[in-house]
Amino acid sequence: MVTILEARNLNKSYTTLPDKPHSILKDIHLQLQKGEFVSIMGPSGSGKSTLLYTISGMDQASSGSVYFSGREISAFPEQALAQLRLTKMGFIFQHIHLLKNLNILDNIVLSAYMAKSSSREAVNRRALTLMQKMGIEELAHHNITEASGGQLQRVAICRALINNPEVLFGDEPTGALNSRSTNEIMDILADINAAGTTILLVTHDVKVAARSERVLFMMDGELVADRPIGNYVKDKDNLKVRESLLSKWLVDMGF
Repeated sequence: MVTILEARNLNKSYTTLPDKPHSILKDIHLQLQKGEFVSIMGPSGSGKSTLLYTISGMDQASSGSVYFSGREISAFPEQALAQLRLTKMGFIFQHIHLLKNLNILDNIVLSAYMAKSSSREAVNRRALTLMQKMGIEELAHHNITEASGGQLQRVAICRALINNPEVLFGDEPTGALNSRSTNEIMDILADINAAGTTILLVTHDVKVAARSERVLFMMDGELVADRPIGNYVKDKDNLKVRESLLSKWLVDMGF
């Protein structure tokens, strides 16, 4: 296995009162292998999203190191870090953050235009191919107000994949969706992972985490458990078994 992302002795704290820091992350050690699909679970306020933002370079740790493909990105200047996020990472959030003044196709291609790694014609072709795979190609020239929540999350996935990222990060990517849209989006993410993209996501939803192959559990800023659950196979009965096993484990963890 090849380690693509690693955190060593990662700590994050904020000072809310004079001389009284509040710890969010406490001595986190984490390795993500190339091609893995890993979920992070835990109670609200346990530090899940902070870990995701810190390990992806969107936020800065108070101490410790983060490595991407063997390079210590926590030591990168901001411009180099921004370029790494743009070209090697993709991000999907619960709140999709699409630009209202751009149509759907333009929202998808914008970051690829910024990366300048391909011609605009090649970028547009890739965007339309991604949209076709997601079943939303007919929305290319529509405004974002003309699409449903599930469709907009597919747009966000296309946007996240436009630069062929090595790692896809998700922060509650299905949190605002109904159960049907959640299942559809998670099946899409499972296919993306099966094609070789590494995925790390934060979720409260057992039905979401059950599609990953490893589940990390956070409590009070610490990683307190790491549960491998094997590769996901698209089968309703298999998924129900995984959900049941994961639910039991979470109850045992006191979640």
